[in-house]
Amino acid sequence: MICLLIKQLLSLLSCTVQYIRSQSDWPTGERFAHCLHELLTIASVSQCRDSIMSSLSVLPPECLLQPFPVPQRLMLGPGPSNVPARIAAAGAQPILGHLHAETIEIMNQIKSGIQYAFQTRNRVTLAVSGPGHAAMECAIFNSLEPGESVLIAINGIWGERAAEIAERIGAKVNTVVTSAGGYITNEEIEQVLDKYRPVVFFLTHGESSTGVVHPIDGIGDLCHKYNCLFLVDSVAALGGTPICMDEQGIDIMYTGSQKVLNAPPGTAPISFSERACQKIFNRRTKPISYFLDMSWLANYWGCDDKPVRAYHHTGPVSSFYGLRESLAILAETGLENSWKRHKEVAEYFHKGLEEMGLKLFVQDKKARLPTVTTIVAPPGYDWREITGYIMKTYNIEISGGLGPSAGMVLRVGLMGCNSSKANVDKVLEALADALKHCHKSRV
Repeated sequence: MICLLIKQLLSLLSCTVQYIRSQSDWPTGERFAHCLHELLTIASVSQCRDSIMSSLSVLPPECLLQPFPVPQRLMLGPGPSNVPARIAAAGAQPILGHLHAETIEIMNQIKSGIQYAFQTRNRVTLAVSGPGHAAMECAIFNSLEPGESVLIAINGIWGERAAEIAERIGAKVNTVVTSAGGYITNEEIEQVLDKYRPVVFFLTHGESSTGVVHPIDGIGDLCHKYNCLFLVDSVAALGGTPICMDEQGIDIMYTGSQKVLNAPPGTAPISFSERACQKIFNRRTKPISYFLDMSWLANYWGCDDKPVRAYHHTGPVSSFYGLRESLAILAETGLENSWKRHKEVAEYFHKGLEEMGLKLFVQDKKARLPTVTTIVAPPGYDWREITGYIMKTYNIEISGGLGPSAGMVLRVGLMGCNSSKANVDKVLEALADALKHCHKSRV
């Protein structure tokens, strides 16, 4: 019935067009008739489409029949960070097969770039297809077996997540916990290593939920003293503050592509020492995840010296292009220059915040993470209103706390290309304006 009515309406419109065109004394008639004819054409096409699709119960969603306008924002939250045009352009290059010779060469160059960024010569070095969480699970799934003891340092949300993941695979989880904004001393670490005798010790290097950069020196030696692998999460810190995997005795380390490296989210560099490889390639049981099984991934990335790379999964080739370009930029910049710039920009930001009367959440200056700054939420203000105002007025993203810092802090990320004094000035201006216009209650 509806289709018949539509046909009758279109027929009537067609007659109207013919009549208007016959009226030569109407100056605008021809133009009006042309517009009406165009409308009739569109309606006819739409009718044909609907007729074709009429047998389907689910029609094409209207939201997908027009482009989505993605806004341009200054991403100064804890991640992801802005992607420079050079990296974005790399990711837009023609797609290749995931085992084409050119793709394998790109993967080899990515391995070399990760070795430089991590400061390691580890043979088993690669990028997991997935975000930092995937690398965390890859590290834990491969290094631990059910019933084995793991010690997890908790100084923020990422230690909490690691503990839950290890618990889910049946590991015996013990923790050493410090308050948000603090870190665990080497003396405290040795005490719990001696007490629990774990096979793996997990530590977050750059805790983005609290803004702490955890000291690393000496911990690797302690782990090896107690025959324990040292596993480090450096997702929020790698490239922005010093860390040297081999020199500091780290056995497993991973990071994410979307922080200091400024690549899109979705690839996660990871590396395993020979000590770690001895354990993960001589397991009694298979890892719980086929996708993250290092015996497969090591072959896929050419880390096992076998002449042929077997098919394991279809790697995100376009993301590999972007990751390779981000590592190339880091190599051109130089690690030491990158560390220096992030430190100087963070200190410039901290000085500006203090001059505004705002307080930094991490009191120990040496423990402040240069890539993600945590600011004590201004008393009397709703942090959501502050971040919302800055987003709406300045198109800048900053965020509130996460995990143990939820409701307590504002977090500002200055990572990679976003780590500049110009961006600091922008966010300081936005914060000052927000504090003038946002509602402040009596404290």
